[in-house]
Parts: sequence; structure tokens; C-alpha cells
Amino acid sequence: MLQKLLSCANRSARRLLPALSLSLLLPLAVQAQGILGGATSQTPPQMVQAELLAHAPDGAAPGAKLWVGLQLTHTPEWHTYWKNSGDSGLPTELQWTLPEGVTAGDIAWPTPRKFPLGTLANYGYDGTVLLPVPLTVAPDFKDSHVDVQLYAAWLACRKECIPEEGRFTLRIPVQGSTALNGLAFEAALAAGPKDQPAADSALTPEPGFLNASLAGLPAAWQGQKLEFFPETTGLIEPGAAWTQAWDGARWTARVPLSPQRSDSPAQLALVVAQANPPGEGAGSAGARLTVPVQGNWPAAAALPVAVPDALQAALDANAARATAPAGPTGAPITLWAALIGALLGGMILNLMPCVFPVLAIKVLAFAKHADDRAAHRANGLAYTAGVVLSFLALGGLLLGLRAAGEQLGWGFQLQSPGVVAALAVLFTLIGLNLAGLFEFGSVLPSGLASLQAKNPTADAFLTGVLATAIASPCTAPFMGASLGLAIGLPTVQALAVFGALGLGMALPYLAASWWPAVARALPRPGAWMNTFRHGMAFPMFATVVWLLWVLGQQSGIDGAAALLMLLVVLALLVWALGLRGKSRTVLAGLSLAGLLWLGWSVGPNVTRMQDANPGTEIATAVQGLSWQAWSPERQAALLAEGRPVFVDFTAAWCVTCQYNKRTTLANADVLGDIAAKNVALLRADWTRRDPAVTAELARLGRNGVPVYAIHQNGLAPQVLSEVLGVDEVRAVIAGL
Repeated sequence: MLQKLLSCANRSARRLLPALSLSLLLPLAVQAQGILGGATSQTPPQMVQAELLAHAPDGAAPGAKLWVGLQLTHTPEWHTYWKNSGDSGLPTELQWTLPEGVTAGDIAWPTPRKFPLGTLANYGYDGTVLLPVPLTVAPDFKDSHVDVQLYAAWLACRKECIPEEGRFTLRIPVQGSTALNGLAFEAALAAGPKDQPAADSALTPEPGFLNASLAGLPAAWQGQKLEFFPETTGLIEPGAAWTQAWDGARWTARVPLSPQRSDSPAQLALVVAQANPPGEGAGSAGARLTVPVQGNWPAAAALPVAVPDALQAALDANAARATAPAGPTGAPITLWAALIGALLGGMILNLMPCVFPVLAIKVLAFAKHADDRAAHRANGLAYTAGVVLSFLALGGLLLGLRAAGEQLGWGFQLQSPGVVAALAVLFTLIGLNLAGLFEFGSVLPSGLASLQAKNPTADAFLTGVLATAIASPCTAPFMGASLGLAIGLPTVQALAVFGALGLGMALPYLAASWWPAVARALPRPGAWMNTFRHGMAFPMFATVVWLLWVLGQQSGIDGAAALLMLLVVLALLVWALGLRGKSRTVLAGLSLAGLLWLGWSVGPNVTRMQDANPGTEIATAVQGLSWQAWSPERQAALLAEGRPVFVDFTAAWCVTCQYNKRTTLANADVLGDIAAKNVALLRADWTRRDPAVTAELARLGRNGVPVYAIHQNGLAPQVLSEVLGVDEVRAVIAGL
């Protein structure tokens, strides 16, 4: 009944190795991501996905002004409403719960669009729109953060209408910078009408009509059709025919008054804007004027039009929900819990497949110093310093670029083909060295080689840096929630979480280096070490194969083939540098020339990102069950059908993701349970930069992959563990 009643609403060679090591760091300055953690709870059927955003580039210090806003992403053909909804509908309502000393202003409404339906019309938004609200922090505010709670209610309409609502929480640090959503707020504020004086503009009512005469409008509008949006509801007939004209720089219009008009204002706030702007979201930026009314209004209707009982009951229920106190929203974990989770997650990182190649280097170092307790301890400390400082540097870069507005997440560096290629070069060199093709002393300058021999702790430190570089894309158990919280914390606290993560990863080696029993248990140095070293070259080459596969997902087969050619010529150059006499000069010179030529001719293919193919479906072993590409709209549509949705947030460079994909997520029993429960499978690929995936991870309190989430109508998303087990997934599916 309610839907029927509302159906009227529509809407160089010697220095090669050190140079390559430096090249690993430089591309990192290109990208990063910051995530503001928060919890969200929405009611079904979620035809509009809502997210609470914040913009506080200078923090939320006492006396500061910052912005928060509700971003609405509509399912195609659906819309929500402006402050004056038109012939029907309800404007979006926001009710804030803020700490003492923080106050919220009014919504800075973007200019609406007009949605006609027969003789009726509504004012509102489709696509994606952000409703920004200013927050003012009192000068005597003393907290370290601003906790924001919001209850929001909106009416989503197509030909039918569905009341929807959501509760949102957000924590904004006072000292940290929150600028991730800067572009969204800039666009929303730019889409709002610009206040301008009325000058000699006037409104003149007459029986049945309102005559408008507006001066001072933008010169670029002259001769164009405009839309007329009064902020007072029920004053005009939005869908009725009306006339407009330009008299030089003055715009005039004759708009039909509503027979049910009950207001007779002495002045009227209104918005005018260019008609029918292309695209979705807000309308074109208009002009807002408060225009005096000259003359007398015709007699208003004695009583407002009766509202049908069913509609009034629905509106009363919606209003009651709007005034209800906000319930529990699943507060973020505490800082201490994040530190402990980061420490445990760092320790578990040593068991991740992506770290296995680096373990070979550490085993050789431990065996080499088994009889030298002091050297053993020095190496343990140096390795720990390398890991912790690298995690701090990576975390600091992440936070810095977050403040600059970049949208990336943990493991962001492997979303850059340049970083993937640099790591492939580095691991190729390490593999060739372990295989005995060359020694660093033969290709490095003598002074640098001598320095390396005299300072073995420097090798341990650089091993820690290397371990961090290869381990950082992985997300171990306990890490996800900790990193999700860290990105939204003040800088010092966030760096403490990153430091705890690095300490956890280095802790087993640090403890072993200071525990004599471990040294006594290791085999004594001997010929076996040379054989072991040669054998460990192959895990390095296997890592190169994986990196080439990752690059192929980003730059295509041409990019992977180009890098493979460069690696072959690089290996030839390294081999030639180990020769003696004229052959070294000739072959090394030719190899270097070939490397430079290939870098110029095919090198651009390595870093050229190929177009994604988001529409591809991947079939499973179960007939009729396949993985589809994730998008917010696809997820919303499936939920609207009443189907549970399983979302796999993955990336080609995430080894844990690939392991889960080939084991638990390919298990016949798991797939059978999923099919039996009619669960939709969506895959959100984060191999490349994708702001939509980044934002969805943020809504789940995460900022790295893998993440596995199950969505159901009316329930908060359920996030599974990072290393999936068959029993875990089957138990969750059985409870749907």
C-alpha cells in the first residue's frame, strides 16, 4: 500500500645493485592510502549505499572548522531528495550525536536535479552525491579525537519508494590530518549554489501564478533555459508547465502556484540553475537568492491536503526512528588491542609464503655466526632495526600520502608496476648471487665491497629492509583490524602500530640471536653451506616468476615479456662483469648497450597499466555458480533480491589471497554449501588502484587484502579470518 501511495516519486653497471636498492624506495613516493575507520549499520533493502566521510586536513584542533558528510550512492534509476522534495518524497534527515564542544551546522545542499513523472516532478539526486555539513570545534575542546555519531534517514524512490536509514560512527583525530576525501568535499561544495544578493530582483504573486524577475545572474546563462527551485515546500506546482524568458540580463518566469499552498512568505529563498545538466549526482552549480515578495499573495488553502492514513503512519514511524537514541555501533578496537594484534600479526608474517625466500638468507647468516655469540647478537639487533625502521618508514609514507588525499592501502607499493619490476630485478640479482654466478665484490666498487666485508651487521640490516619489502603486501591474522585502526589514528599512535608490526616480525630472530641454545642447535659451518646457498637460489627465481605474473595482471603479456627480456640481458651483463680481460670489456659493453636499448624501446611496456576487464565471470566447479566482478551497485542489487553476498577482496600480488583462492575457495564442499544457500560470489580485485575497493575496505575497518566479507540484508557485514579454513567458511554459510 505504501509503495502504491508513493508511486508518484521518480529518480650504471657497477653501481647497479645499490642503484636498484634505491629504486625500490623512490616509486613508493607515488602512492599511498589513508583510511578513516568507522562502523556502519544500514537497513534493507539498501537501494542507496551510504557512507559517512570526513575532511579535516588540519585536524580537529580547538577552534577549527572541519567537514563531515553523508555520501549516498544510488542504485541505477533510484534517487533521493533535496531539502524541498517537490510534489512528493521526503528530504534526507541527519541527526548528529557529538561530543561536548563540537557543533554541527546545516547541510550545504548541492543543487538538485528535477525528476519529472507525468504532470508531477520531484527535486533530488541520483548517482553519487555527498551532503556536506560543517562541524565547529570549540576553543576549549580538550579531547584527542572527535567521535561523531550520525543517524540518517532517507527515502529512496524509483516508481516505488522505500524508506531507508543507517547509523554511522567516525573518529577524527585532533592532531592528525584527515584529507582522504578532500576531492569529494571540494566537488560537493562546488556543486552547491553560490549565494548572491537579490539586488533589484523581485517576486510578484497573482492568482494561480508566481512571477519571478531575477537580476544579476551569471552572464554565461543568458539565453539558456533555467530551473527554478524554491526552498519552501508546497508553494508551486513543480511538474506543471511554466514559461520563462530573458530580457537582456534579466531573467523572468511565470510559475504556477500550488492550489494547496499554505505559506505566504514575505521573502523567498530560491535556487536557479541551468536546466538538464548531463550526468548523475548533483545538478549544475546554481545561484541562491533570497528575493522579496512584492504585492499580496492570493488566499491560501484553508486546510492542508489530507495525507492518506497509510502514508502518514509510515512517515510517523520514520520520524520516531529519527528521534530514537543511537544504539551500539561496534566501536573500533582500542589502541592497546591494535598494538597487541600488530605484534602477533608481525610474528605470523614469518609463516607467510611471501617471506619464505628471505628466510634462506637468515638461515645462512645464523649458521655462519653459530660460534660467535657477539656477532650473532649484533646481527639480530641489526636485522631487527632494519625491519622496524622499514615498517616505520613505510607507515610514515602511507600516512603522509593519506594526508595528501591519496587513496591506497597496505601493500600499496605492489599496485605500481614500477615497484613490481624493481623487486623482480632485485630478486633476480639475489638469485644469481646465491647460484654463484657472481659475487658482489666482483661487480661493486672495491671500496664498497670492502665496506661490506668489514660491516657484516650492515648486511643484516639490509636483510631486514628486504624482508619488509617482500612481506609488506601480506596481511596475517590479527593484522587487519590493527592496520584499519592505525590509519585513522594520530601520527604518533599510528606509527606505534606500524612499529609493533615490525617488531613482531623481527622478534623470533631477535630472540634466537640472544638465546645460546639456538646457536648450539645449528649445524657447524662447512661445505654444506655452499650447497644450501646454491639451492636457495631457486626460491628467489620462483619469487621472480610470481612477480612477473603479478606484472602481467597489471601491464599485460607485453609488459611481462619486456621485463623478462630485460632480466635476461641483465643476467648476461652480471655474468660478463665477472670475466677477465678483453672479453669482459667487450661483452659487458655490448650487454650494457643492449640493456639500455631495451629499456628505451620496450621498457615503457613494463610500467604501462593495461585496461582492466571488470565484467569477466569466472566459473567454479559447481554448475551455475561463478565469481562476478564486485561493484557497489552489483552488491546492492543482489542484496535487494534477498541473496546473501560473499565478497573476496583480493590482489594478484597477495600470496595469501592466491593460496586461499586455490584451496578453501575451490573446495567442493564449500562451493556446494554456497550454491545450496544461493549465496552470490563477488570478487573485488585490488591488483590495481581502485578507490571503490579502497573505500569498501575502509567501511569494513580494513586497509589491506585478503579480506572476506559476507553481507546479508539487515545485518552488519561478517568479516572472516585472513587465512581461510574450510570448516570456518562452511560454518558461516550454514548459519545464513
